[in-house]
Amino acid sequence: MSFPKACVMGWPVSQSRSPLIHGYWLKLHGVAGSYERAEVTAEDFPAFVRDLAGHGFVGGNVTVPHKEAAYAALEEADPSAAALGAANTLWLEDGRLKGANTDGFGFLANLDAAAPGWEGRRWLAVVLGAGGAARAVVHALRERGFSRVAVVNRTVSRALEVSRLAGSAGEAYGPDDLPELLAEAGLLVNATSLGMVGKDRLPIDLWTLPRSAVVTDLVYAPLETELLAAARARGNVAVDGLGMLLHQAVPGFERWFGVKPEVTEELRRLVAADIVGA
Repeated sequence: MSFPKACVMGWPVSQSRSPLIHGYWLKLHGVAGSYERAEVTAEDFPAFVRDLAGHGFVGGNVTVPHKEAAYAALEEADPSAAALGAANTLWLEDGRLKGANTDGFGFLANLDAAAPGWEGRRWLAVVLGAGGAARAVVHALRERGFSRVAVVNRTVSRALEVSRLAGSAGEAYGPDDLPELLAEAGLLVNATSLGMVGKDRLPIDLWTLPRSAVVTDLVYAPLETELLAAARARGNVAVDGLGMLLHQAVPGFERWFGVKPEVTEELRRLVAADIVGA
C-alpha cells in the first residue's frame, strides 16, 4: 500500500519549517503519509513540478524563488493564485495540477486568531512594501472590505502596481507620506524583509499612529521585531508573523492528507523554539 507524500519545493529549501509543521500534524492525526524537502533549481523546476506524480508526490508547497513559475505550470488556479500570478500550494486532482496562493488566507487567519476585531472600522490599512508578500496582503485586505489600502514603498511605481490589487481602495505612496497616513490608520502591516535577522532595520516612527491601531509584522525571525516591540510599548495590539506561516499551511495539509488541522499553541511553541534555536 502506498501512502500520500507531499513536499516543499525551493532553492534553497533547507531553511523551510514546513516539514516541521506538517510532520507535527501527521503525527498528531495519525496520518500514514510523509512530507519532505525537495531542493529544485529554477532551471529544473518546471519539469519537476509537471511530473509531481512521477516523483511520488500528491502535491506540495512552493517557496522562493518558484512561486511564479509554479503558477505558470498550473492547469487550474484558484482565484487567489490567479489574482497574484503566484502559487504556493499545489495538488493533483484527477491527474491535473491545481494550485492556490494561501498567503492571504494565512495573513487574515493569523489576525483573526491573535487580534479578534482587528478590522475595526475597515477604514485605512497601511502596507509597507511592494513584493510578493505585500501583494498577498493587499489582495486579502480588499476581500475584507477596507475602504482604503495604502501601499508605501521607496519606488512609488511599484507601490502603484501592487495597490491595484485592492481595486478602487488601493493607493500608492512614498516613505515621506507615512507619518500622515499613520495618523489615520487602523492597521499597519510590515510586508518587507526589513527587521528580519540579517537584514537592515525598518526605519519607522510610530508617533502619529493611534493607539487603537493594530500592528502586524510578517517577519517571524525574530519573533519580536523592533517594530512589534515599539508598538507594544506604546499600547498598540501587536501580532507577529509566525501565525501567518502556520495558518497558510492548513489548506495544503487538508488537500494532501484529507484532514483539516488546527493551529494550536503547542504547534506554535514547537516552531518558535526552532526559530529561536536557529
